[in-house]
Amino acid sequence: MPLDPAQYERLEQTAAHIRARCGAAPETAVVLGSGLGDFADHLHEAIATPYAELPNWPPSTVVGHSGRLVIGSLGTKRVAALAGRPHFYEGHDLSTVVFPIRVMARLGVKQLILTNAAGGINTRFAQGALMIIDDHINLLGSNPLIGSNDDRLGARFPDMSEVYSWRMRRIAHEAAAATGVSVTHGVYVAAHGPSYETPAEIRFFRSIGADAVGMSTVPEAIAARHMGVEVLGISCITNMAAGALPGPLNHEEVMETAQRVRGSFIALLEGIVARL
Repeated sequence: MPLDPAQYERLEQTAAHIRARCGAAPETAVVLGSGLGDFADHLHEAIATPYAELPNWPPSTVVGHSGRLVIGSLGTKRVAALAGRPHFYEGHDLSTVVFPIRVMARLGVKQLILTNAAGGINTRFAQGALMIIDDHINLLGSNPLIGSNDDRLGARFPDMSEVYSWRMRRIAHEAAAATGVSVTHGVYVAAHGPSYETPAEIRFFRSIGADAVGMSTVPEAIAARHMGVEVLGISCITNMAAGALPGPLNHEEVMETAQRVRGSFIALLEGIVARL
C-alpha cells in the first residue's frame, strides 16, 4: 500500500496539466542548480511555466533558482529544464523534494541530468571545475523512499549499485572531449544544510571518500532510480569547502562562479543531450 494514496493522484494531475500545456512529452529532463539556470533559455520553441502555475508543484525559494519549468527542443530532442528545485533545508519533507522528479517520470522521461553547485572537498579540484558524479553518500539522515511503498512507482528495495549511469557518464566524456570542456570525476556527499559545513565535518567527509559536498541531488537520484529513470549527475565546484582555503563561505561566491562557467556548462549539457 502507498504511504499517501493521494500522492499518485497528484502526480497524475500535474503530469496531465503539463501534457495539455506543453504537447509532446520530453525524453530528457535537466534539473538546474544554483546559478545554472541559463541552459533553459537555449531550448527552442519552448513553453515556460512558473512553478506557481503548476498544480501541486512545490515552490523553489532559493536565490539563483528562477522557479520555472521550460519544455522545448534541443536539436531533435525534446527536453524539460527544471530551473530550480525544492530543498530539504527549506522545510519540505523528502517526498515533496522529489515530487518534480516523479512527475517527470510519469511524463515519460527516460533520462535525467541532475546538476548542482557544490563545495570542493578534493583539494585537487579548481574553483569552477565540472565534476561528473560517479557515486554519492547520503548523509541527509533520511531517504525519499521511507514509508509504505507504492508499487506503481517502483520496487520496495531498488538497487543502488549504479545510481549514476555508466552509459551516460561515458556520453558526458564524449561530449566534453568534443566541446573542449574539461571535466573531472568524484563522489558527491549530501548534507542537510542550510548552514555550510564546519572544517571538521569536511575533514570527515574527505576521510570517507567524498570529493564534493552539497545540499541536493541525492534524494532526486534515489527517486529517479526507484522509477527506472537513467541518471547523470554533474556538480559545478563553485567554492572550496570549509577549511580548504582561508576565509568564510557565502552564497554570492557560489553564484559568481556559476555565472563564470556557464558557457562551458551549457556547451557540455548541449553535447550530452545531443548524444543521448
